[in-house]
Amino acid sequence: MQVASFAYYYANGGEGVAIESIFIYRPDRKREIWRFFLYMLLHAGYGRIEVTLRLGSPLRKFIKFPIGLFDSWLHVAFNVVVQILVGLPLEMVHGSLRIAAIYMAGVLAGSLGTSVMDPGVYLVGASGGVYALLAAHLANVLLNYHHMHCGVVRLLGVFAIASADVGFAVYNRYAGGGDGVGGAPPVSFVAHLAGALAGLTIGLIVLKNFGQNLHEKLIWWVGLGVYMACTLFAILYNVFSDTSSRAVFLDDIPKDNFVFVEPVPLGSLS
Repeated sequence: MQVASFAYYYANGGEGVAIESIFIYRPDRKREIWRFFLYMLLHAGYGRIEVTLRLGSPLRKFIKFPIGLFDSWLHVAFNVVVQILVGLPLEMVHGSLRIAAIYMAGVLAGSLGTSVMDPGVYLVGASGGVYALLAAHLANVLLNYHHMHCGVVRLLGVFAIASADVGFAVYNRYAGGGDGVGGAPPVSFVAHLAGALAGLTIGLIVLKNFGQNLHEKLIWWVGLGVYMACTLFAILYNVFSDTSSRAVFLDDIPKDNFVFVEPVPLGSLS
């Protein structure tokens, strides 16, 4: 479905996902609970649309932000490859329901974590779920290390892949004043980290342990406690906190204040 979504928006001129989409996670629509999950389905094309908002005509102040959000084809390819190379082997060993639970826990953690640590950000993409799978592989190694071949090599491989992608996400998020590399919309690295934490903790809980002993039972309870504490805190934060001052809500802005800029292919952005 992610690839189909990307192909659809690419085929329609690469103008990105409209911010009015019912699937995008939006900080001003947090009461629409499905957005905390279904943003994972959106991987849009290669274009960008910006809107210029006039803030106080006497001072002629302007602010620009994207109303077409997108993931590049490279990011989509990375997500799909990880789901196949990491998720499929885990599914063959531990079963579909366990891996689906880990993936969805990562997706939810990605949106909840972003709402707490990076409020005001609009979110699309499956990185939360993908990093949950990567971290679940780490949990699998921790639980079944003595039953695996080359367990250390697997750990180093997962760490190298995750570190490279998170490092790029952090750089992309803050390079050029936070607009992303080359003017591209920034990547939310918070979703990566939150998804990884969820994948590790839920992985320790739901993955099969082929030789459980006392200290591994303790790990199970620690994983459950960490996940429940973080999730409960994020939910309560969203219920009781007011993050409206950090977000730009399009529904509250007079339409006369919008000036639209034509979509620009990524290849022409400097």
